[in-house]
Amino acid sequence: MTTFVLIHGSSADSHYWYRVTPLLEKAGHQVIAPDLPAGDDSADFDDYAAAVIDAVGDQSSGVVIVGQSMGAFVAPIVATKVPTELIVLLAPMIPVSGETPGSWWGDTGQPEAVRKYAEQNGFDPEFNPVTIFFHDVPKDVTDELMKAGEPTQSEAIFGRKFPLDAWPAVPTRVIACANDRMFPLPLQERLSEERLGVQPDVIESGHLAAFGHPDLVAQKLEEYVSELG
Repeated sequence: MTTFVLIHGSSADSHYWYRVTPLLEKAGHQVIAPDLPAGDDSADFDDYAAAVIDAVGDQSSGVVIVGQSMGAFVAPIVATKVPTELIVLLAPMIPVSGETPGSWWGDTGQPEAVRKYAEQNGFDPEFNPVTIFFHDVPKDVTDELMKAGEPTQSEAIFGRKFPLDAWPAVPTRVIACANDRMFPLPLQERLSEERLGVQPDVIESGHLAAFGHPDLVAQKLEEYVSELG
């Protein structure tokens, strides 16, 4: 049995994984999906990681840490404190030492990547959550999420630095999304190679893959586990 530790991104909570969790549990795995202290103005990434570490408890082996979007700032910190077999980054903001989420956009060229992708695919690059995030999420799921409202997210975290000096010595895989309008595939491919030295695996999904295509996310995670042996 593998323990999957699922870390959500910004402006989200553990509910992000509600469609993936039962698929992994049905396959015989344990799932831990904690809430990060996203609404706390005083929290930094060590605090985010501490919330995950507390949720993991005394797991001694078989842990796969999955970080979605800004969860990529948290997953590697957790991996330095928890015995980890694999880090998986899903549609991630891959950080480098000392980088903040606020500076990441300009550092990586994300705005230009979105403009170019929007021109090629015929959508408005100006930020609109329905256009950018929910274009391939089922309507019933979208309606439920819109009714519930967006979880509170402190803006302070966008000024907090990624604290690690280097990426941990843990095998790392990247799942990029072919139809991601927030982090277009060419951007994901370039950052994966430049910052981690890995080629991403690609699934047919937009940015919110766990909402839109949970089966593809779970399938890829199970493939990784089978490769671990």
